[in-house]
Amino acid sequence: MECEQQDNSLTGHQKVIKEEKPFPYEEYGKVFSSNVTLLIHHTEEKPFSCNECGKGFSTKQKLKIHQTVHTGEKPFKCTECGKGFSTKHQLKLHQAVHTGEKPFMCAECGKCFSTKQQHKIHHMTHTGEKPFTCTECSRGFYTKRDLKMHQTVHTGEKPFTCTECAKGFSTKQKLKIHQIVHTGEKPFTCTECAKGFSTKHQLKVHQAVHTGEKPFTCTECSKGFSTKHQLKIHQIVHTGEKPFTCTECYKGFCTMQKLTRHQTVHTGEKPFTCTECGKAFPTKHQLKLHQAVHIGEKPFMCAECGKCFSTMQPLKIHQTIHTGEKPFTCTECDKCFSTKKTLKIHQTVHTGEKPFTCTECGKGFSRKQKLKIHLAVHTGEKPFMCTTCGKCLSSKQKLNLHHMTHTGEKPFTCTECGKGFSRKDNLKIHQTVHTGQKPFTCTECDKGFSTKQNLKMHQMTHTGENP
Repeated sequence: MECEQQDNSLTGHQKVIKEEKPFPYEEYGKVFSSNVTLLIHHTEEKPFSCNECGKGFSTKQKLKIHQTVHTGEKPFKCTECGKGFSTKHQLKLHQAVHTGEKPFMCAECGKCFSTKQQHKIHHMTHTGEKPFTCTECSRGFYTKRDLKMHQTVHTGEKPFTCTECAKGFSTKQKLKIHQIVHTGEKPFTCTECAKGFSTKHQLKVHQAVHTGEKPFTCTECSKGFSTKHQLKIHQIVHTGEKPFTCTECYKGFCTMQKLTRHQTVHTGEKPFTCTECGKAFPTKHQLKLHQAVHIGEKPFMCAECGKCFSTMQPLKIHQTIHTGEKPFTCTECDKCFSTKKTLKIHQTVHTGEKPFTCTECGKGFSRKQKLKIHLAVHTGEKPFMCTTCGKCLSSKQKLNLHHMTHTGEKPFTCTECGKGFSRKDNLKIHQTVHTGQKPFTCTECDKGFSTKQNLKMHQMTHTGENP
């Protein structure tokens, strides 16, 4: 084979052709084709700059690959589906989707991968190795790409903008996922129930509903999860870590998603609108929950009593009625709760915190829901109508309680005497008959009462106020 390059560079050029890589880098065990590429790797020098955006690259090849972002050029086409790619390497990775070939197997767990790179990254989940560390918060990552994505949390950089709504995103992947909101495209279909999903990841998470598979286990409490992300979120329950802070009120959150959702409290932004009734919501999840009101769909059924729910979350909460499980304990009084949300609501009893204030009368409430119910006193609004007798009520909760007067349903039963109650509150009040407990004490005469209502009635004897 003849080489057109000059004699003085022939040896180096031939090494490239033969793919000889005689310059090892001992720290990582990585090998390079020339002393120059080794030096660039070691110094992290980026001499090749993009004239469109100024971004630097270590090699001319990497610069050429990057420039396709600006030109949109995708010269490598898949013969199976016609999808285009900017590099031959990306095409080869994609073709594994069609062939199903996964030649790289993990020696630890037997899981197979289509590329050596995927296999290496996966292997780190067994070794615990995270070689890329964030200089801001010391958090470790498996890949340089994951680190770069994470760093946008600190910099706030969102270079990828949606052409439809001008919303910014930190990665191209997040932008692509978001754009499906506008297109409505759901190319990934579940083979079990034919439900469509906008991303392959969402489909995989959903499939766990059918398989029941929960391969990710918490080392603290042995609880299983269908995805690694769900496990990481759960583990914060044990660590108490809340790395994401609101700049408005300095409240901490365990995930960026929860912080974003919280920030709508300050901005008032509600970008997700119901096409049926025009009601707006701050998150897509809340909109989906609301839409179940219109379609009446309740696909999640309790195996114990047959009660159906529109989503898995309320079903799981409901199931604690049957199991009696209350994993969340109040540090003040040791009272236990079935959900973290009910624990937080309870804790306002001790803190006295009432952050939700009525603009009409100034009355404070511990929960936004209680404020909404209270506002009906001023507006007179009663949007929830009983289909049996036509009576209108101000909240869905009141409608559900009222509905029991027609059905005679009393799901809360006293374990001491078997008496049934339509409300859990009424059962708790009744149980003080058996326990003799009187937790509400008058500050004037120290007399105890079983309910707050009875205490308030009693206090009128001191104030002279007519009941």
